[in-house]
Amino acid sequence: MQINFTKYHGTGNDFIMLDGLNGEYSPDMFSQEIISQLCHRHFGIGADGLIILAPHHKYNFEMIYYNSDGRRATMCGNGGRCILHFAHAFGHVGNEVEFWAADGYHAGKITDQVSLKMADVSNVIKLGDAEYSLDTGSPHYVAFRDDVDTLDIVYQAHKVRYSNKFKEVGINVNFVARANKEQLTMRTYERGVEDETFSCGTGVVATAIAHNIHSGNDAEHSQISTQITTKGGILHVKFKREKDSFTDIWLTGPAKSVFSGILDIKADIDSIA
Repeated sequence: MQINFTKYHGTGNDFIMLDGLNGEYSPDMFSQEIISQLCHRHFGIGADGLIILAPHHKYNFEMIYYNSDGRRATMCGNGGRCILHFAHAFGHVGNEVEFWAADGYHAGKITDQVSLKMADVSNVIKLGDAEYSLDTGSPHYVAFRDDVDTLDIVYQAHKVRYSNKFKEVGINVNFVARANKEQLTMRTYERGVEDETFSCGTGVVATAIAHNIHSGNDAEHSQISTQITTKGGILHVKFKREKDSFTDIWLTGPAKSVFSGILDIKADIDSIA
């Protein structure tokens, strides 16, 4: 089977994009093995995940996302921004979009950058003096550290991701340094990829919210903005806070098409087997 694909990235978080709005591709066409091989950086196209642009009965489309291990995954913020750009570039949508994802409804806006409206958050748990867990469409652990640049992230993240508390379901692990109240630097280890990624959209949102709490900023009904530097670039998060609820959350940053191609899946998989 030959597939037409486009490779995208959002601040270095990279994805294989498939246009399924014409019915050519559907989730049941791809096994876990095939997806993991397509995402393999030595034997495939190479990506942190694969995304199918699929039809939806109510909204512009549905986003179906797989991690690089080939398993169906929860929400991906950078993937959501990339699929918005992808759908717009192929002429399926205008500059304002509504779509469905693993965690429900999302809206998006495409200008010179791509903005994605994230799900509301009200489930922040403080684990320690500078540690938090929360779900921003995917589960995240956020820890504020002074040694983020020199951190052995895989070693440190494994202690969290495979701990008794989190190993059954898994969790994404983020280590964050604070430059000031509005600017942060972070590194992320993602479950399903099981390695550090250059960026993570849901992790950036989790970090911005955790930072707001950690800073002791409990102002309500205000528009809060945070700039976060990942290994792959800069993302911005805006949200409103009312007590322990965070709403109107927007993740904004670049989404780039890298290249397009045609791949013969059977020939590729057979050559590896």
